[in-house]
Amino acid sequence: MAGRWQLCILAALTFYLLMCGVEADDEVTVTEEKLQEEDEVEEVIYATPKMIEGVYLMETFDDVATFEDAWVKSQAKKDGVDENIAKYDGVWSIEPAERMALTGDRGLVLKSKAKHAAIAVSLKRQFTFSTKPLVVQYEVNLQNGQECGGAYIKLLSAQEGNVDLKKFNDKTPYTIMFGPDKCGNDHKLHFIFRHTNPLTGEIEEKHAKRPRDKLEEPFKDKKPHLYTLIIRPDNTFEISLDQEVINSGSLLEDFSPPVNPQKDIDDPEDFMPDDWDEREKIPDPDATKPDDWDEDAPMQIADPDAVKPAGWLDDEPEMVPDPTAEKPEDWDDEMDGEWEAALINNPVCSEAPGCGEWKPPMIDNPNYKGKWRPAMIDNPNYRGKWKPRKIPNPDYFEDLEPFKMTPLGAVGIELWSMSDNILFDNLIITDNVADANRLAQETFDLKVMKMEKGQNLWDKIFGNRGVMWTLYFLYLLVPTSLIIYCLLKKVYEDTKADKDAEHKKTDEPTEDDPQREGETDRAEEERDAEEEQDGAEGEGDPIDGEREDSEEHGRGEGEPDTSEERGEVEEKHASSDLKSDKQTSDAVDGEAAEESEESDKEEQKTGKDSEAEDGQIRTSPRLRKVRRD
Repeated sequence: MAGRWQLCILAALTFYLLMCGVEADDEVTVTEEKLQEEDEVEEVIYATPKMIEGVYLMETFDDVATFEDAWVKSQAKKDGVDENIAKYDGVWSIEPAERMALTGDRGLVLKSKAKHAAIAVSLKRQFTFSTKPLVVQYEVNLQNGQECGGAYIKLLSAQEGNVDLKKFNDKTPYTIMFGPDKCGNDHKLHFIFRHTNPLTGEIEEKHAKRPRDKLEEPFKDKKPHLYTLIIRPDNTFEISLDQEVINSGSLLEDFSPPVNPQKDIDDPEDFMPDDWDEREKIPDPDATKPDDWDEDAPMQIADPDAVKPAGWLDDEPEMVPDPTAEKPEDWDDEMDGEWEAALINNPVCSEAPGCGEWKPPMIDNPNYKGKWRPAMIDNPNYRGKWKPRKIPNPDYFEDLEPFKMTPLGAVGIELWSMSDNILFDNLIITDNVADANRLAQETFDLKVMKMEKGQNLWDKIFGNRGVMWTLYFLYLLVPTSLIIYCLLKKVYEDTKADKDAEHKKTDEPTEDDPQREGETDRAEEERDAEEEQDGAEGEGDPIDGEREDSEEHGRGEGEPDTSEERGEVEEKHASSDLKSDKQTSDAVDGEAAEESEESDKEEQKTGKDSEAEDGQIRTSPRLRKVRRD
């Protein structure tokens, strides 16, 4: 049994270690499976979209030469950080997606992590916020997920003269920042615009309210997602994720801090007067403490009516040293201190109402009133809660057209990310929503189509973690099955052992006992013989019938038919029958003797009490019947 348990445990541990190795190579396995799936998926035909007329920027990143001519990698350094990480030295590359890539489709990929990276491109022409909406749309694929970092873009503010994009950094003025960002469990979809104070010229960031929907999935599913921002001249905005609106509102009402300050503010030089009384209730000044009010009276007193029970042993302690306790041999008085026996309940007290000094029980003091306080009354001088007076806000302004932001001159991506292989694709800036929808149909919709064709039922149920769910299931199934098998095996063997032990105690034949099988066969033979005997009684002696048939047959062949001759024949038959019966009896007696001898040997092996078994000889039913006959 111990060996079987060791084998089960060893098998479970071996499987666990094997699965750990499989999990360690899970990413490689998943990648290989994805590549195999891509080969089997029906090809979705993709062609680089043609440039849409009238757009301010449209970039598909399919043409490497065009990209290198237009986009500029920053060579600046970030202020206020360590010199080793201040430089914008992140690596950018133009390449297809790692999974489910459309043939001929490429994107801008940030290859490095834990590095500052910045890259920018100028718009074809400056975008001025006037009478047409601003539409910004682009794809992001966090191919390795996102631990901490962003994938947002900045719409850089237009400046006088040509902007030097090689100096693009975190301090470069921007008008709008838009896109996903995450660190820890904080998932965001930024929409920040910088508003210029018309009075002071100061610039302040305005942050949109958080979306209603949760944003965790795009950061972990490793699939492309489409982000769209629409800002309209009526000061409304709309944010979509994968062509579904997840946030919308007003530039005037749904940003923090609000665009327009309060018209009136608290006077910073106004203070509460000394005689201003904010107390609604005050102690009654005319109230006096009653003469019989004793503030020193205790809350509880000893019961004056209590009487010490008869037989109370005042001189006996409740606990006494254990008289049977002995000082340990290794006890050192210098190291361990003076040895004292453990205390036990005083056995004398068990027969008495109590031991030790008797004290009456405590009861509530009927004269207790506590500390006296005067009653509370309405304050006749109450003037309410004081608040500073309101004055006109000297910095107040009212901008009813926050849509008219600082014009746009370029688009930049300035990031710090702890994840690599962040893919940007199909960026468009336009003033026509139809242009963005058209580009999405020719690019993003095709990617979704290919992913859906390559997605099996397992992936639809468990998402991109189907392989991991399989491993987790096997983690639990196989070791659990081994343990259950061993437990059931042990229960079966224990039950069988109990039955064997019971058989040895009672000597009761078991189902597979050869002796029992022999007895069963002999019992069946006896039943058959009895049935034959009963049938013979109703039809006559089978032997006599045979003899009559023989006589008739003999007579037909010329045998003697006289009474003397028949007598001689009958005597011969009787003599033959007696010999046959004697041989049968001798054989049966021999079998009975052998069975009795084997039974005696078995009784000696089982160790039964010899006195209880003296004179008893186990016989088979067949032998007992022969002896009765």
